[in-house]
Formats: sequence, C-alpha cells, structure tokens
Amino acid sequence: MSLPLAFGPPVLEAVFRTELADFQVDEVDGFDAHGEGEHLLLTLRKRGLNTSDVARRLAQWAGIGEVGIGYAGMKDRHAVTTQRFSVHLPKRVAPDLALLASDQLEVVASAWHNRKLPRGALAGNRFTLVLRQVQGEQAAIDARLRAIATRGLPNWFGEQRFGRGGNNVNQALAMFEGRRVKREQRSMLLSAARSELFNRVLSARVSDGSWERGLEGEVWMLAGSRSVFGPEPFDDTLAQRLNAFDIHPSGPQWGEGELRPQGECAALELRVLSEADGPALRAGLEAARLKQERRALRQQAADLQWTWQDAQTLELRFGLMPGSYATALLHELGPVREANRIG
Repeated sequence: MSLPLAFGPPVLEAVFRTELADFQVDEVDGFDAHGEGEHLLLTLRKRGLNTSDVARRLAQWAGIGEVGIGYAGMKDRHAVTTQRFSVHLPKRVAPDLALLASDQLEVVASAWHNRKLPRGALAGNRFTLVLRQVQGEQAAIDARLRAIATRGLPNWFGEQRFGRGGNNVNQALAMFEGRRVKREQRSMLLSAARSELFNRVLSARVSDGSWERGLEGEVWMLAGSRSVFGPEPFDDTLAQRLNAFDIHPSGPQWGEGELRPQGECAALELRVLSEADGPALRAGLEAARLKQERRALRQQAADLQWTWQDAQTLELRFGLMPGSYATALLHELGPVREANRIG
C-alpha cells in the first residue's frame, strides 16, 4: 500500500546503502549481564551477515545446536550492526573467542549470564544512516528534520515485513484459504497480515492527523513498553504526558478478543478493517488464535542529530524503540532509492 506523509510533500531525493557503513545499527542493551551462569553473552559487531548467519557460526564455534543460541532481535545483512547473542555453555568453558574473529565479525564484549537471551530483550536501537546524492533545498530538509525531532514519527511497519514486492500478504490470504505452508513461513505470514492491518489503520490516522493526538475512545500505550490503559477522558495530565512522549496513541495488532478502544477510535478501526480484504485477514488471524494486542501509532526519533558531510551527503543519527523501523524516518523526507546492495 502507498503510505501517506505526516509532514507534507517530500523535501529530498537521495540514494541509500551505497556502502555497508551507510546503514549502522547498535543495539541498546535492555539489562546488565549477571556475571554468573552458564550462558555467555557476546556483543558482536558484524558486517555483511544477518543474525541467522551469526547464530550458525556461534553454534559451530561452541559445538552446540542452534537452539542454544539466543538473540534479542533480527539485524539486516546489508549493514554494519552491533548486537548481543547468548551461547549456552553448561560447563562454563568457552572456546577461544579469537576463533570467531574475521573481516565480517568482531567480538566487542563478553560476560556470563544466568539465562538465555530472549527475543525483545533490548531497550532500543541506535541508527547511523548516510544518504548520498541528496537533491533538495537544505533549509527545507533541516526544517523537516526539526519537525520530526519535535513531533516524532508514524510508527509504520517497514517494507521488509511484507517480503519482496509486498507479496507476504497475498501469501497469508492463500494460507488462510487452506494453502499449506512450512511452520516458519506460517509465523512470517501471520506477522505480515497483522502488520498490514495495523498500517491500514495508521494510514487513516495519518491522513486525519490523529496519529499524534489521539481520538475519543483512545487506548494509550506507555512509551518503551507494551502496557496500555484507557479509554478514559482526555485531560491536561494526558495532554502533558502525550507531549512528553510518555504515552502514544495505539493501533490494533489483530486477533481474537474484544477490541479495546471505544467510540470514535473503535469506529475508525472497524471501518478501515472492513474494507477490501480486511475481513479475510481478520478472520484468518482469529482462526490462528492470535490475541488482540496494541502497538504505538507514534514513535520518537530519540536524540535526532544530522550532519551535512558535503552539499549532497547527509548523515542521520537517532534512536528508536524496539520493533520500530528506521525507514519510517526516510519515508517522511522523500523518495530514497536503495543502491545496489553490497556483499
């Protein structure tokens, strides 16, 4: 689907990912290592490898099955990324860490911990993105970035959630109609269907401007968590918390159960999700026994900074909460063409 813009017409055109280092991601750890236990926490910096590639290398290095490797989140292959892994070593004897080192992999830190690293166990991600061949008025680009720093961003699911050509949603519909798929593919297609419905609601909320201010009957999400509250009457206290990015309006992660918002907010969601193939996607998710959940409609580009390396090269630095996509920020600037991928 074509996503609307929250801040007005595009202010630039650019090229992205000309080099691996043009896309850098560093995980922000969600906790400190315990210092004891039989799981070795490794902070690794990787180039041209995805998370699954590294997990396989770690399993081979440790002489264990991949089930003994833990990681908090998936990271792109076409980037320079720093992330944590855990390796289950019951005898607390680790092979030589130097054996892991290569042109693609560097060990940054290691420590013992008392449990496997679970998915989602991170506080967020810090991004450094370099845009090249930038075309656009620098003053307008700077103004757009200042607006994003002040108001935040729509919390879109990125295109990578939907597969090549966005075909994952069509495959999900085929699965709901009875097509058999592998277990790991089933999970991916369920996520794509859920994400598509969320993006449709967020699209309507961006179009009417309510993605950052809420609606009557809104369910609010606490920043940095999955906790929600409401609906409740909007008052000065909620307004202050909203302006401080302590809470965000939320949208549906569809599944079984009663839709939590009420009034105007519920009416909008039901209207949007009753259009086109929305009912089929909803029914398929319910049949899969997923439960109703919520996701923030807004995200904060934390500590957003930018530097013009020259007249056509722009470096962006910012943090996002877990599960949010850096491409949401690029979307609000204008069309950014991805260069031929490296490696």
